[in-house]
Amino acid sequence: MPLSRRALLTTTGAALLLGAAPPALARPRSTAAGTIRQIPLQGAVNVRDLGGYVTYDGARVRHGLAYRGDHLAKLTDADLVTLAGLGLGTVVDLRIPMEVGHDGADRLPAGAVPVARPVTDNGLFGQLMAAIGSRDPVRQEEMLGDGRAAAFMREVYRTFVTDPANRAALAATLRDLADPRRGPLLLHCTSGKDRTGWTSWLLLTLLGVPETSARADYLASNTFRAAYDARVREGLKQSGLMQNPELIVPLQEVRAEYLDTALDQVRASYGSLFRYVSVGLGLELRELAALRERLVPDA
Repeated sequence: MPLSRRALLTTTGAALLLGAAPPALARPRSTAAGTIRQIPLQGAVNVRDLGGYVTYDGARVRHGLAYRGDHLAKLTDADLVTLAGLGLGTVVDLRIPMEVGHDGADRLPAGAVPVARPVTDNGLFGQLMAAIGSRDPVRQEEMLGDGRAAAFMREVYRTFVTDPANRAALAATLRDLADPRRGPLLLHCTSGKDRTGWTSWLLLTLLGVPETSARADYLASNTFRAAYDARVREGLKQSGLMQNPELIVPLQEVRAEYLDTALDQVRASYGSLFRYVSVGLGLELRELAALRERLVPDA
């Protein structure tokens, strides 16, 4: 079924692009990251368990304690039953208020405590909404063409390192993941790929998951979102909102270059990932130990 214009405008929010999602794929699913446990939902496409990865020392990250996802505002009643089965204690929402106002607050099962912890998108949401809503191909090309969309994404990733409020939000989320009183935790943004992707990559890395696996988990958002994102682009074209919807592909995707941009900024600002974590995020060694003790058996 084609998306209505209203649905298209909803989903294209900041090219973080999520509205009423298609049926979720069955779990587990094999990707470049290995076998990933996707949570099958009708109203979200990128919700998955961060457990299961093997660490450098041969241990395995626990299933059922740390989840990542896209926004939960469009969940169905059946989806709520599915999430209730996860026993979630905390749901951390990394969206900015403009995104929440546009797509709606999360729908959560009973017992899951919502935590609003916005991480800036560097103005992406508002600018893209204006560009798509204009229906002006010239304006859209001026904003997104000739590599500008990818360049904008790289700037977003730099803010994960340079912006003090972003660092505080990331640190608080990692502390929550280390706290057994929080219960299982799900963190998400709008599409579950950039702010959520960076936080999840950082978590897996701190737990001792090899870089190849942590990076593959980050890139797996492209697999889980591909069909839906293609559907959005086709809908934008058919509705006349965009003559060239391929302009938004760099905003819909995660790319190795985006992750590398954040890591380059880590080295430029702090010299090493350890200093970013210890100085930039302010996490102490005892907190990192608690994180691993909780999420990695026999740590």
